[in-house]
Amino acid sequence: MKLLVCISKVPDTTSKINFVENNTKFDEDGVQYILNPYDEWYALVRALELVEAQGGSVTTITVGSASDDPTIRKALAIGANDAVRIDAVPSDPYFVAKQIAEYAKNEDFDIILTGKETINYNGAQIGGMIAEMLNTPFVSLATKLDVQNNVATLERDVKGGVEVVEVNTPFVLSAAKGMAEQRIPNMRGIMAARTKPLNVINPTEQELLSSVVQFELPDAKSGCKYLEPENMDELVELLHNEAKVI
Repeated sequence: MKLLVCISKVPDTTSKINFVENNTKFDEDGVQYILNPYDEWYALVRALELVEAQGGSVTTITVGSASDDPTIRKALAIGANDAVRIDAVPSDPYFVAKQIAEYAKNEDFDIILTGKETINYNGAQIGGMIAEMLNTPFVSLATKLDVQNNVATLERDVKGGVEVVEVNTPFVLSAAKGMAEQRIPNMRGIMAARTKPLNVINPTEQELLSSVVQFELPDAKSGCKYLEPENMDELVELLHNEAKVI
């Protein structure tokens, strides 16, 4: 089984978020990056579990610069066999999907896995675009994946229950919570990752179809108000007029 896992770096959730250039660009100064949790915990780990049980290989792919290499090495430390980095700035979702699809179209991958979304932009667009470009089925927000021969059985959480889907390989999926559990790379994996192949390739030409006009930060949180336990009228008024929850 030959699997491709799409991964990306995202700011650590403890990083302070700011924007520059008239709020059109993310300020990277002082930001610590991590491997996108949905890519790591669900897509990558489930791919590794399948290969460990049935044989095969796991390749990761990233669209980014050399600054992405540390997070790519973490994926290799967790267990991926090799990695590909397309040397380009991930400017918009279509551009990213195009780069991945162009690489994958001649590689005969059985399954391409993505996390359900990145935790910074929450776009959830890449998987569906890749599937369309490769003319393959796409299963979104999968919470379970089993493969027998060339037939995969997947589960998706739907309102009021679970949807079970069967699909033949090759196909693309986005992985959600429940697909797998986080793995912590051990020292042996960390050492091995240093010598695993990380292939850097040039991007395919593709015009940008969208751009960011402006980012906005949420309003600063106001201080906490304390009320006397017997002052229920004021509590109701605040919940109604300020919090607007009743």
